[in-house]
This record gives sequence, C-alpha cells and structure tokens, in this order.
Amino acid sequence: QLQLVESGGGLVQPGGSLRLSCATAGSTLDAYAIGWFRQAPGKEREAVSCIGADGRSLSFADSVDGRFAISRGSDLKTVYLQIISLIPEDTAVYYCASDEGFSCRHYSDFHSLPYWGQGTQVTVSS
Repeated sequence: QLQLVESGGGLVQPGGSLRLSCATAGSTLDAYAIGWFRQAPGKEREAVSCIGADGRSLSFADSVDGRFAISRGSDLKTVYLQIISLIPEDTAVYYCASDEGFSCRHYSDFHSLPYWGQGTQVTVSS
C-alpha cells in the first residue's frame, strides 16, 4: 500500500504563508498523481489541487483564488502545497491522497481514493 504522511501545518496569522508536505517513506511518488484536499469544521471535504505524474498541476476550488501552488520535490518522494495570503477560511485539516491509476481530472471521485495521509491541521487566526 502507498503510505502518505502530511506535515507543515500550524497556527498562522492572516496574510501568512505555509508549505505543506506530503511524503512517502516507501518508494517514490513520481508515478502517482497526488491530490491535496481539505476539510473545514462542519463542512464537506473538498479538493483544492492536484499534480499529475507528468508534473502538470490543476486547481479545483474557486475558494483558493490562485493562492495555492502544488509541486514535486526533487527527491521524487514529496509533494508540496504552498499556500500564500492565508485567510481564516483556509482553516481546515489538509490531506493528500492518491491511488494507482488516479488522474487529476477525475478529482470528483476522490471519495473512493484508498490512500490518504493522517492530515495536517492549518489554523489561520489572529
């Protein structure tokens, strides 16, 4: 099974930035499309960004307003989500997920993805 671990969350003031990491201790992630998702308190989980095996990225949610950037680390074992200009509405648990054969344009089926990390908490508050 693909094991994913998120890190990099924390308490940040509005306007700040964070870089979240999605890492595997196993093999590399370059053969997988990796999606980033978030779930705010009392709300449904939503997809925010995805990067394909070819390195091309896609953003999903209108609410991110171009403030999120996804990238792959040079070690091929990490996918990052850079968030700038954080607002309180960004407060959520952020997850990365994937599956064999997952493609970013099929993000709407993310509820069936079998491989998820434990999540990392992002809290934006003054």
